[in-house]
Amino acid sequence: MSLEDYERHYGSLNSDFGSESADSDRRAASGAFSGEEEKLHYIPIRILGRGAFGEATLYRRTEDNSLVVWKEVDLNCLSDKERRDVMNEISILSILQHNNIIAYFNHFMDKNTLLIELEYCNGGNLYDKINQQKGKLFTEEIVIWYLYQIASAVAHIHKAGVLHRDIKTLNIFLTKTNLIKLGDYGLAKKLDSQFSMAETCVGTPYYMSPELCQGVKYNFKSDIWAMGCVLFELLTLTRTFDATNPLNLCVKIVQGNWTMEVNSDVYSSELIKLVYECLDQDPEKRPTADQILDQPVISCRRQELEEKVALLNSANKKPRLSTVTESPVAVVTTRSREVYFWGGGKFTPQKLDAFKGGSSAQHVCSGETHFAVVTVEKELYTWASVQGGAKMVGQLGHGDQASYRQPRKVERLQGKAIRQVACGADFTACVTDEDQMYMFGSDYYGCIGVDNELGMEVLEPVLLDFFQERPVKQVCCGDNHVVVLTQDRNVFSWGCGEHGRLGLDSEDDFAFPMQVDVPKGASIASVHCGCDGTFLLTESGKVLACGNNEFNKLGLNQGISGIMNHSGEMDGSAEVYQGVPYTTSLTLVKLLARYKIRAIAPGKTHTAAIDERGRLLTFGCNKYGQLGVKDFKKHTGVNLLVGPFGGKVVTKVSCGDGFTIAATEDNQIFAWGNAGNGRLGMPADKGFGAEVCPALPRPIFGSLHHVPDLSCRGWHTILIVEKVLNSKTIRSNSSGLSIGSGLGQGSSSTVDLDMEQDSEIGSSPVDLDMEQARGRGGGRGQRHRGARARDPHDELQDAEFIPMPDSSQDSMPATLPPSYSESATLPYEELQELKAAAAAAAEKGLSTARVGCERLNGVEEAAPCKKGSGQQGALLDHACCTASSELTQLREIVSRQEEMIKALQKQFSDQLKENEKLWRAIENLTLNGAGAETNNNMPGGGGAADRDGNNATGASQ
Repeated sequence: MSLEDYERHYGSLNSDFGSESADSDRRAASGAFSGEEEKLHYIPIRILGRGAFGEATLYRRTEDNSLVVWKEVDLNCLSDKERRDVMNEISILSILQHNNIIAYFNHFMDKNTLLIELEYCNGGNLYDKINQQKGKLFTEEIVIWYLYQIASAVAHIHKAGVLHRDIKTLNIFLTKTNLIKLGDYGLAKKLDSQFSMAETCVGTPYYMSPELCQGVKYNFKSDIWAMGCVLFELLTLTRTFDATNPLNLCVKIVQGNWTMEVNSDVYSSELIKLVYECLDQDPEKRPTADQILDQPVISCRRQELEEKVALLNSANKKPRLSTVTESPVAVVTTRSREVYFWGGGKFTPQKLDAFKGGSSAQHVCSGETHFAVVTVEKELYTWASVQGGAKMVGQLGHGDQASYRQPRKVERLQGKAIRQVACGADFTACVTDEDQMYMFGSDYYGCIGVDNELGMEVLEPVLLDFFQERPVKQVCCGDNHVVVLTQDRNVFSWGCGEHGRLGLDSEDDFAFPMQVDVPKGASIASVHCGCDGTFLLTESGKVLACGNNEFNKLGLNQGISGIMNHSGEMDGSAEVYQGVPYTTSLTLVKLLARYKIRAIAPGKTHTAAIDERGRLLTFGCNKYGQLGVKDFKKHTGVNLLVGPFGGKVVTKVSCGDGFTIAATEDNQIFAWGNAGNGRLGMPADKGFGAEVCPALPRPIFGSLHHVPDLSCRGWHTILIVEKVLNSKTIRSNSSGLSIGSGLGQGSSSTVDLDMEQDSEIGSSPVDLDMEQARGRGGGRGQRHRGARARDPHDELQDAEFIPMPDSSQDSMPATLPPSYSESATLPYEELQELKAAAAAAAEKGLSTARVGCERLNGVEEAAPCKKGSGQQGALLDHACCTASSELTQLREIVSRQEEMIKALQKQFSDQLKENEKLWRAIENLTLNGAGAETNNNMPGGGGAADRDGNNATGASQ
């Protein structure tokens, strides 16, 4: 290409892409407001486990293909206290947004089942991580990495005034990249300040602080103690305190008798000192979470740790999807998902039983000699597709050359969340959630991208350092070349350069990633590789191509109209195509310029594409009828397939060696072209043998299937098929639930899920309290809106150990006074309006009896209404009747509240008795630990006895 042609070529490209960004912005803006009701679709994957409140199930959210966890809580099986704990967790999570805290996305109500949508951590929890060490100590670098993340999360919740109260290794979750997520806030409590104290005895015994064991008030320093226990386990791989029963455990905690000392030969003195400071018996001497972060062992590398957390979290964090309606609609669809493959001698689809449940397939890819599958939990499986046990060259990534015939997990990528995989002829590339890239297999053409430093056969995955600073969005492989699209829309290619398939203006081979010059103004959306060519698809739906254009499979041949025919006469209707054998630089595919292409699938000798309307286009070689145009003739242009696809929306298409497979939106799968060697998945006795090449798309698979992913290469095809088993729509996330941050609206069918109040006497109302329903009925689920923490019925909602001063009973008389203040009654706006009406009437010389109420502020009997005259009289009569009705309802509420207070006072009395038993048991435990021999020699009856007369420890023999 001459310089003039080169300039003209790029000038035309720039003109074609000049308005692309604006078009893309307009399209995005218009799509943001399309539709009146946005639905969030979820597909259940597997049950992760069962906890105190119910099941935790893994779901796939189809809008962004992310994995989320639904905590399913059956409210019928819970007590009032347990219901408050559940709603407390939602309220806490809804205000906590931090890279090291489990993210809350949404919640829904399905009849009496509460569904809480949370972030999924695919690496298990810290408890399992410690057990997996099998006695091998963590390195100090790993311990500091974990400690920094835990301390950052605790510092954040403490700044928000939240006391976790259940920090333990089971509640510290991990991703596969060792990113920490602190979760399980069912026992968390909101404190008003750092000086506030809580008194509820909760938490896991092994991590309880001494003040919790002794039953005294505690604050944020109790969480620091639990952090110290977790850090101790990281350093020693054993529990900090251990005992055969809870009482002995409390004694050891109070006395500070931990199980063993930290190995000073492995860990620095600064780190060991920090552990013992966190485990100080005096809460005041323990450091705060912020002070832990300022320790030299962390502060010297804090910036590096912060950047690492941000980087890892950017790949894992899924934003809460915005919805047009305030209450999003959840559609839960149960589907059966299966993987089939055929070709290479397999004439009928072969089902793979390995991909079920949590191992169900998310993405598939076919190579010339092998298959690769990424599961929904982002694990990579590979296996050989060749016959006769041919030797592999590392493309399976299992560390050897064996040709495994069944899917096998690539263990070398354990701990890596694989997002995408691409297969070449004899090598494999994959991209992780951290946008890193791994390669393995044959490096004969330099396709591994490490400049041939590891030899010709790379048997295990190797990380490409080149892309450490260039996050990868997508990778695609041809037979012997690789093309990568980065997150900043740059394109890199390497490998075999024959016919210019790398787009580097040459046919040279490159064993190292090289940047491809993309025309100015072109925003690349995806890259697609054929066996010896490359396509780049732009955001605006235009297509760039480079490489071998044999059979016009790149669509680069140009049509010239009005030339002479063979007889020498001008034929104005004729069109002749000027052949372009190959191109070494990116060239606009003008044959597709009239379409907005959203997907393109290059095969060995032909190409298929799907436009934005779901129409299927084909071009290239038609020797075996692979273009699907009913014949085997040569077609020089682009063919728009109507026929069987008339009115159908094509969702997936892939091309192999002389054949095409396509899937439609109405769940049909079509195949056409060369049927030899099982390419079309039909046996020879069905009329699809080697001698038959259907030139018209024909449906395969007898039943209807949805196809999430499809891949063809050479003779082989692999695809994922789904069948919908059932579907359920959950239309509201606010059935009776109301959260202080405005996450839901109350309804008449409310259940008592109020969050527990702060137990500190005299403190201001808790900021995280649930917004109460404004219905007028009674019952425990409907309390005064303005109730303060001083009220006993607020305190006693917790069926736990919460001591109260004697003076607190004085603040809540048995019967309410006849006059109600606004702060102690339900906010009846109508009653306030009646007050104003009475005042206005009084100013005009009208008696208050005219309004129909003797005492609007009290609960005394309403006076008889007196007839008014005229329009003003009618209005006052109406106000009179309204006031009587309001006062009647108010009296009923007062009566019910008196009964409720009596029940609560009885509950309070019973709880005091239980508290006294607990105190006496703790005192006896302390005495027994101090003088066991003396207690054993005491005369009968010398042991401490509880108030019921039953001997505790040390009773007479």
